[in-house]
Amino acid sequence: MVPRHWRDEYQVMKNRKHTIVGLLTALSMGTVASAQIHEHEPAASTSEWHVMQDAIVYGLFNHQGGPRGGDELRLPNWWMGMFSRKVKTSDLTMNAMFSLDALTVGKKGYRELFQVGEAFEGRPLIDYQHPHDLFMQLAVVWRIPLNAKTAITLAGGPSGEPAIGPVAFMHRASAMENPMSPLSHHTFDSTHIAFGVLTGAIDHGPWTAEASVFNGREPDEDRWDFDFGAMDSYAGRLWFRPREQWEFQVSSARLTSPEELGHGNIVRTTASGSWLKQNGFNFTAITAAYGVNSAEQVDRHSVLLEATSRVGSLIPYGRLEFVDVETGVLLEEHSIDHSVKDTIAAVTLEAVRELPRWRRFESGIGGAVTFYGVPDSLKPTHGQRPVSFQVFLRIRPAAGAMGRMWNMHMIKPMHPATVDPHAGHQMD
Repeated sequence: MVPRHWRDEYQVMKNRKHTIVGLLTALSMGTVASAQIHEHEPAASTSEWHVMQDAIVYGLFNHQGGPRGGDELRLPNWWMGMFSRKVKTSDLTMNAMFSLDALTVGKKGYRELFQVGEAFEGRPLIDYQHPHDLFMQLAVVWRIPLNAKTAITLAGGPSGEPAIGPVAFMHRASAMENPMSPLSHHTFDSTHIAFGVLTGAIDHGPWTAEASVFNGREPDEDRWDFDFGAMDSYAGRLWFRPREQWEFQVSSARLTSPEELGHGNIVRTTASGSWLKQNGFNFTAITAAYGVNSAEQVDRHSVLLEATSRVGSLIPYGRLEFVDVETGVLLEEHSIDHSVKDTIAAVTLEAVRELPRWRRFESGIGGAVTFYGVPDSLKPTHGQRPVSFQVFLRIRPAAGAMGRMWNMHMIKPMHPATVDPHAGHQMD
């Protein structure tokens, strides 16, 4: 006898089927078109638009262990396109990124033990990862060279990412094969969707300095609209790229009232290093990051180490995290002071098997398992040794001539004539 909640999940997946099929078909057609632009247009021309895009859809069975866990079927997804052209000596880039998570994952998102962030129906969203908004990014980037080594960049839009943190997890080469958000998401990359951003940058050789003013408030639970607010948060970030494989950043931001349910302002500081080595289809990517959210009463720290490597058709992945969480929120005990915290440890091991390409799609089948170190205060609610696992099918359009959007972020414009291992991956 099939459990009733499994039958309900199957019906939900059936209702979403045509939406995802249509999305994938449109994406595959767009990928071929963009590849044709680059294969047939003269390289010396400065008037054409260069197109780069990437996308992903996961068919995900997600089991979260322990008393707070459960089983579900979900379809996390996103699409991003970058459209760039020369304007005399300058580079003009327009970025767009969308997600149908609100439809295919649900208003509450997908289950994830110990995850805390944003709100749902007036209460803290706990043990769930919220869905992405439809408008993940709509921004314009203008890069103006001053000389052979130096340039200034201006960027902004109604939806974008300010100059804080490492590359967001869905674009990190070291995390590309994992369908689940890191538990440290709300330390390292939760501001990658900010409704109202202006950023300026100057780059000179391996150094890039950036500064942003932006709306630092979290999006609300209505994922289909824009959540504009006062642009009263600010951030600064410094990048150092000593060699083509290496990328380091330090950043800090002052977020004005970011949480819907209060707790005041937050100062977020992060530091990270990434390494990416490619050899044809094969690659190895590693990211290490440290971050802290400093509120009025407490500092909450996060440490992340993750790595992905492709060897032929096999892609192993691993992630280690230590994350300070708000104990009272996870226990749903309002009497516990906001400053009380505990540290969660999580280890994820995963493997993906790349399948033969079908038409214009690349796909892979994979599985992941996560083990947790649970503090004593949370064992009554979450279990002593909960174990979570996922089984999934990953589908994405084949890479176009510009490669994949690995390690991309808003202020980094596309350079069609430059091969940059931290700005895409050529699969063909």
